[in-house]
Amino acid sequence: QVQLVESGGGLVQAGGSLRLSCTPSGRTFNFMDWFRQAPGKAREFVAAISRSGGSSYYADSVKGRFTISRDNAKNTVYLQMNSLKPEDTAVYYCNGGGLPGRPGDYWGQGTQVTVSS
Repeated sequence: QVQLVESGGGLVQAGGSLRLSCTPSGRTFNFMDWFRQAPGKAREFVAAISRSGGSSYYADSVKGRFTISRDNAKNTVYLQMNSLKPEDTAVYYCNGGGLPGRPGDYWGQGTQVTVSS
């Protein structure tokens, strides 16, 4: 079974930084996405990246603060999160097999990001 293993979540103060990692096993994906979901709220798109890393896509709420990247030699996608706000608190999920903003069938297990004020 294809699995996407995430790491890097945690508790950070507002204004701080975290870097999330996502490593699929079993296959590779053209596009990789990050989504997030806060309790009682709908899942929302965060960022996406093309296979080559030449194209990236961001939700307006994170643009200028978050950076998505990938290292194809390691088959790993990263989400660098800077200037974190309490509103960024959510469970973050990586996703493969879809298109930017349109999730495919393969999900990571989720990693909790909590930003305190």
